Amino acid sequence: MDINSLSPKELTTLISEANKRKKVLAKRKPINQVRAAVNRIVRTSGYTMEELFGAKAIGTKRVAKAAGATKKSKAGGKVPPKYRNPANPTETWTGRGKHPRWLAAFVAKGKSPEDFLIKK
Repeated sequence: MDINSLSPKELTTLISEANKRKKVLAKRKPINQVRAAVNRIVRTSGYTMEELFGAKAIGTKRVAKAAGATKKSKAGGKVPPKYRNPANPTETWTGRGKHPRWLAAFVAKGKSPEDFLIKK
C-alpha cells in the first residue's frame, strides 16, 4: 500500500482501522498457548483431536485416517521402481522427480519413457 498517495481523510481512516486492529491483537494470547490449552482440554475430556476434527489436527504430530482410507502415508518410504535401464539393469527409476540421466539420454534420442517400463 502506497501511503504517499492517500488523502488526509484516507490516512485518518487507515490509522483508525490500524489502531482498532492493534487493540484486538493485543488482547489475544499467543497461538502456542491457545493450542496447548485446547489440546489439554481435549485430552482431559478423553478425546483426541482426530476424533473431534477428523483430519490432521493442528498442533499435533499425528494424522488421522480419512473415513474409509486404508493407505498409510509413504513419506520417506521406499517406492518400487517403474523403469529400468536396459544397458545397465541395476539402474532404475521410480517415475518420481526428474528423469535420470540414462533415461533422459534415451528420450533425447527419440525413445519414450514407456519403452523402459518394468513389466510385472
